Amino acid sequence: MKRKNIISAILFLLLAALTFRVILKGNDMGKVAAAVQEMNKGYLAAAAAVALFFVAAEGMMIWYLLRVLQEPASWYRCIRYSFVGFFYSGITPSATGGQPMQLYYMQKDGHKVSHSTVVLMTVALIYKFVLVVMGIGILLFYHEPLSQYIGKYMYLYYLGLFLNIILVAILLFVMISPKCFKGIVTGGEKWLKKIRILKHSKERTKKLTEMADQYHEAVLFFGKNKGKIGVVIAGTVLQRCSVFFLTYLIYRGMGLHGQSMLTVMIVQASVYIAVDMLPLPGAQGITELMYKTAFAQIFPGAYLTASMCVTRGLNFYFLLIVSAVTAVWCHVRSGKIKTCKN
Repeated sequence: MKRKNIISAILFLLLAALTFRVILKGNDMGKVAAAVQEMNKGYLAAAAAVALFFVAAEGMMIWYLLRVLQEPASWYRCIRYSFVGFFYSGITPSATGGQPMQLYYMQKDGHKVSHSTVVLMTVALIYKFVLVVMGIGILLFYHEPLSQYIGKYMYLYYLGLFLNIILVAILLFVMISPKCFKGIVTGGEKWLKKIRILKHSKERTKKLTEMADQYHEAVLFFGKNKGKIGVVIAGTVLQRCSVFFLTYLIYRGMGLHGQSMLTVMIVQASVYIAVDMLPLPGAQGITELMYKTAFAQIFPGAYLTASMCVTRGLNFYFLLIVSAVTAVWCHVRSGKIKTCKN
């Protein structure tokens, strides 16, 4: 695990270096810096607050679903899980590291693995489902303007939307099929025993089977409480739109006018949909390249690179730093708890 994390960190740093090179290439950084400095500080503070809300909102939905399952949970801890997930998603390809680490810390805090798994899968499924619905809506009602804005990257939009649809279908199938989920759990254990990573243990097999049964019961419970899922869907729509709205705050903060809030948010959404499933840590490099193409008609001159630096800086790098601090704190706290128990 440590070796995998080191490789992910090295890849992340290499991509970050290439990204900064892309940003610097062909730009008058003096004018870019001046554009950033002239930005209205009120709008900048509001954009930073929206970025924090984007991550914290996921934590509140985790808290809400745990409470629905009658799991005692602190909203403060659930927000921590969200930031930990953001950090590990940001440094691993295709954001694969986030949920396993969230599950690890939730289990450390005493939450049932079955309930935690259902909650995290529900949050992920609804998150992707909302993105897919938005993507299809944009394609149906905004296709011509969209193709003008993102130009040569239109194929990435189709690919991103397709991959998200596939993922939603897989997550939905795994969630509603108890045999499938139990097969994945028990089959995974058998495979790990076969390659001698795990030793044979009847007790562990029994616990995994019980966990799979509890998981199915939790899924059935959510199926009977569709109103609760509706609340999470509404919260996810608000969360998703908040990060798109952040770009509009940057646009207004730079004193620019002429483009509607809806246009800026739709263009930003199209960038997210296109890069969301790409196997790059934090979708670095391609996000910046696509942003410069998509927003070339919205942010003139030096404002284009300046807006990209501020927007990307807030909705990814700023959040990554906050999340890294949170992840380190959780790791230290977990170590202290383990020492106290010993």
